[in-house]
Amino acid sequence: MNCVNRSLDRAMKWDDLDAQPCSVARTLAVVGDRWTLMILRDCFLGVQRFDDFQHRLGLSRALLADRLKALTDAGVLERHAYQTRPERFEYRLTPAGIDLHPIMLGLADWGNRHLADDRGAPLLYRHKTCDHDFRPVTTCSHCGEALDARSVAVRPGPGFPDPRAARR
Repeated sequence: MNCVNRSLDRAMKWDDLDAQPCSVARTLAVVGDRWTLMILRDCFLGVQRFDDFQHRLGLSRALLADRLKALTDAGVLERHAYQTRPERFEYRLTPAGIDLHPIMLGLADWGNRHLADDRGAPLLYRHKTCDHDFRPVTTCSHCGEALDARSVAVRPGPGFPDPRAARR
């Protein structure tokens, strides 16, 4: 067993995901809830206002407020006042929020390929530049080759804890 597997072998607690030496765990601490992902989906579809989120998603005001606050606190969304009396805000994606777009595309693509009914994909994604529908493809940032699970190896990075330090 290599050092990556040994260090990740420790039991994770849901409330401590943000402190794990794992980028997936840390990301899930921010977006690992179904309502949070649905809010993000709607953000990428252009929804910005509280009442519009609530109408589209049908969740309670308290739950929606909690998820929007968490996304704002995490730097994924920013609140912008659009009305003063009564005070009302819209929620806009920050650069960190926009960086979640490939994840959302990947989730949608997986759903289109594995969960769509006989009618096909509920939404199609069109590249504005070439005006064609597309499926997202992950490519190597160095050589441009398409990647899949079998073509990727994982090794410890500079932020990974030294497993020897835990024994001291």
